[in-house]
Amino acid sequence: MTSDDVMLCIRPGEHGSTFGGNPLGCKVAMTAMDVLETEGLYDNALKMGDLLMGELNKLPKEVVDEVRGRGLFCGVVIRETDKFNAWEVCMKLRDAGLLAKPTHGHIVRFTPPLVITQTEMEECTEIICNTISSFA
Repeated sequence: MTSDDVMLCIRPGEHGSTFGGNPLGCKVAMTAMDVLETEGLYDNALKMGDLLMGELNKLPKEVVDEVRGRGLFCGVVIRETDKFNAWEVCMKLRDAGLLAKPTHGHIVRFTPPLVITQTEMEECTEIICNTISSFA
């Protein structure tokens, strides 16, 4: 599932799929798309993603070089220093009750579930802001 712009760039032999075209796999994909639409998960992802990005953009610049993302897929680029790194930030987040993934050595990735509520997101952003601010 993609747009015409993307499909027009792919030439034969550049992309393949083990299960592509499988009738069961296609039915599962169609049902998943129906659930995303009927349960409002796309709209929720946009709303909660805006809330998350808004809070992440308030993080101290002494610790965070950049915030990037879309919807509920966000990353925080941790400033390179001898005092801390993304792994240490993730371990401190874990200790505070929130799981995040360090990636590329200097990025903390946040990928909350599509069903996250506003109350849960506010709790998460409070943990994230307090934890990352403690490195400043």
